[in-house]
Amino acid sequence: MGATDTEYKSQLSQLAELFLAVSGESVTMMKRNAPDQALKLKRQDEWGIYLEFLKVMFNLTDRLSALYLPLKDQPQFMDSLEDAVTLRLKNVLEPAFGSGADQTEIMLTVGAAVAESRQTYERYRFLVTESNPVKDEMLKDFGGRVADAMGIAGDAQVSSAATLCASAVIPAIKAILSGEAPPPTGDMAAQVGTQTTPVPESALTTAQRHRPTGSDITLVSVMSIVEGETVETRWGLHPRFRQDLHQEEMQRITKLMNRVVKILGERYASVAFSDEWTSWHKAGHA
Repeated sequence: MGATDTEYKSQLSQLAELFLAVSGESVTMMKRNAPDQALKLKRQDEWGIYLEFLKVMFNLTDRLSALYLPLKDQPQFMDSLEDAVTLRLKNVLEPAFGSGADQTEIMLTVGAAVAESRQTYERYRFLVTESNPVKDEMLKDFGGRVADAMGIAGDAQVSSAATLCASAVIPAIKAILSGEAPPPTGDMAAQVGTQTTPVPESALTTAQRHRPTGSDITLVSVMSIVEGETVETRWGLHPRFRQDLHQEEMQRITKLMNRVVKILGERYASVAFSDEWTSWHKAGHA
């Protein structure tokens, strides 16, 4: 283990965990935005989408690490991050492939993702902490690649959702690099989940146009994710809603939502693997 690995061990571990959690949640989010196409996706297709999110996060971290780390440490830090993600991914996949699984293939896959990330995104020159047209162009390019990976090239809704997911992860990466606690990935999923592609005014009915402002905002969300034979159910609050709550209110909501998650999670797990619900399960809906 090199000096950089030791000095930044905590940040590397947190980033690796963040990368895998956000990639997994983002794949589910993409499937929710294209449920018909989700039914047609094979495992290798979902893996391709997963890798697209890993690629963009490696690039964003590379840009941000140059702002928060000494220049002499930054190259080694990124190499160590590649190793940390490889190890974390091996540990996640181990239950499916067994403890004797060869790490070489995973290492080559992550290495190829990092190399392709550089080839694809390094040509965009911008300061990642600021809003600018070049940054928007890169994120739009990323969104298009995700839509391509899903087999629905040019799909505006999927592309927009992917762009929002990538944008939402930037504050978490910044927090980790600066030594702060990153926001829970569940909160990030809730934040992205509240964003929708704008609908043209002409497509709305009269009743819809006259509904009270804000009536469609999702304040609380619950999501179930299937990983192998395990079902994980989690909940999240809209970030602004969370900020408006008093501590006692937050405690009451937490207690209530934990009960809701337990009930929904158990119900989902009881039907998710039955023959009757096979197509629904593959679509990733909860």
